Amino acid sequence: MNAIPYDEATASELIARHGARPEMLVQILHAFLDRFAWIPEAAIRQLAEELNLSRADVHGVVSFYHDFRTTPPGKHVVRICQAEACQAMGSSELTAHAEAALGLKMHESTPDLTLEPVYCLGNCACSPTVVVDGDTFGRVDNQRFDEIVDAMKRND
Repeated sequence: MNAIPYDEATASELIARHGARPEMLVQILHAFLDRFAWIPEAAIRQLAEELNLSRADVHGVVSFYHDFRTTPPGKHVVRICQAEACQAMGSSELTAHAEAALGLKMHESTPDLTLEPVYCLGNCACSPTVVVDGDTFGRVDNQRFDEIVDAMKRND
């Protein structure tokens, strides 16, 4: 996932597509993620202004939802489910393995890689679940995680 530069004109178009209504903030933020891959401080200021909200209101929503990141992601994004069903099936151990294997802690990024938690992907029957660059993998153990990451690296 490559972040593209934030620009106010494109952001205004995205806001306008959603009616520039405050109640559409979450949907607009998702549109920003689809377009820019992250929510920079400039976006928070612009959203507050164009939606007639305070910056604190916008920042509160951005910081509340785990989907919204305020730093550019790496080229690849690895997300590991941390919800209860996945924890019961070993996602905590898988997370520890992933952090060691990737050399990153949750919420950390390098230019090539971002490691993030996610809280339920609706794939509970196949837990633990991992998402790599939007592709979902179920029943992931340490060995399968390494295979998935190796395949990701080979496809670069």
